[in-house]
Amino acid sequence: MSINTNINTALYNEHDAEDTEENESTSLVRNGSVRTRVKGASFFFSVFNLMNAIMGSGILGLAYAMASTGIVGFCILLAIVSSLAAYSIHLLLKLCDQTGTNSYEDLGGRALHNAGKVLVGLAILIQNIGAMSSYLFILKLELPAAINSFLKPDNAESAWYEDGRLLLIVVTLCVVLPLAMLPKIGFLGYTSSIAFVFMLYFAVVVVVKKWFIPCPLPHNITTYSVNQISNSSNSECTPKLFVISSKSAYAIPTMAFSFLCHTAVLPIYCELDRPTKARMQNVANVSIGLSFLIYLVSALFGYLTFYVHVNSQLLVGYDTYMPRDIMIMTVRLAILLSVLLTVPLIHFPARKAVILLLFGGRPFSCLIHTIATLTILGVVLILAIFVPDIRNVFGVVGSTTSSCLLFVFPGIFYLKISDRPLRSRDSIGAILLVVFGLIMGIVSFTVIIITWVQSS
Repeated sequence: MSINTNINTALYNEHDAEDTEENESTSLVRNGSVRTRVKGASFFFSVFNLMNAIMGSGILGLAYAMASTGIVGFCILLAIVSSLAAYSIHLLLKLCDQTGTNSYEDLGGRALHNAGKVLVGLAILIQNIGAMSSYLFILKLELPAAINSFLKPDNAESAWYEDGRLLLIVVTLCVVLPLAMLPKIGFLGYTSSIAFVFMLYFAVVVVVKKWFIPCPLPHNITTYSVNQISNSSNSECTPKLFVISSKSAYAIPTMAFSFLCHTAVLPIYCELDRPTKARMQNVANVSIGLSFLIYLVSALFGYLTFYVHVNSQLLVGYDTYMPRDIMIMTVRLAILLSVLLTVPLIHFPARKAVILLLFGGRPFSCLIHTIATLTILGVVLILAIFVPDIRNVFGVVGSTTSSCLLFVFPGIFYLKISDRPLRSRDSIGAILLVVFGLIMGIVSFTVIIITWVQSS
């Protein structure tokens, strides 16, 4: 999207009538000038939306990633991945400014013609459907137990909300669908700010609970007691600075997926108030920076609580040693609600990809908007309800599409579209992005396949 900062503000007021026909697939830019529209989303709402797109259930696995790489190793890798994620956003925004396009799919079309547009659209659709399905799958499994822990003790009579499938249908119809039907992603800033508070609360609880679980950890317990002592060696309570093992291969993919927000960057850019490349880059930098801090704090204190015994899903460890703790119960519910509020945000670029692929740049249609929304949510809901284990299937798909959307596509598109020489700084950075993305995709794909075969 080419946004000229010296455009007279009268352009925004000259054609107010056109603002009522906001199009999901039409560029904000026409011949180098800003398309007229109403006041967009504020800077802070845009930050909350992008953070909500970044942060999801992946935060639960970062402590395990730290245990697999060591504290220093984790910090180095997390800084590298977050910096590369911010840099790939920089390349995307630079290409939008240069070409006058405002969608990831159109950039693919400019770089690789129609095949590129279709490839990017399919990657976004597959990635986001997989993410939404996995989030709803988590809700189906965890939300009934979370609600039940507040309402009654264990072994009581069953209630309707203990049926995960029924509860999933209810929350999808009552929460996800109304939010997904909104025509603009900027409207989700309110729910995204709530999700951010939930994630912040999670980090605070992880820090606080570090001081309530002793080390060595008590073994073979059903109810946690401070006086229980295990026969574990005190060496288990020594943090490792660097760790290299087969489990380390999971770390980089986990971190990379935890910073994947690129499908939502351009829709958020389109609706940003006073949109400029520099302003949107600041939104991205603030979002990634805050996410980095929350990720680092929660991973560090989660690791320092359980050390080598940290679970791949961090909350499981707390459930084992503090099964009826009120803070753990509330933070579990907060994480689930945060995941629930992330689904509509992920749905937006998926719907936009479908509309662009099937209908191109035609004017906004309420009928098409509604049908696309219902169809995508229907597919996601069916997958979450009826597929017994979607994690491995979408793990394979996600390891390929995520690395492409996060690293490979931005680098390739920049090299194809930009007229900068190959020795320029951004061209070299684009080459490094492509190489890093291919290595990460191959490694994560291989690890997931091997794990899948071994568990079969």
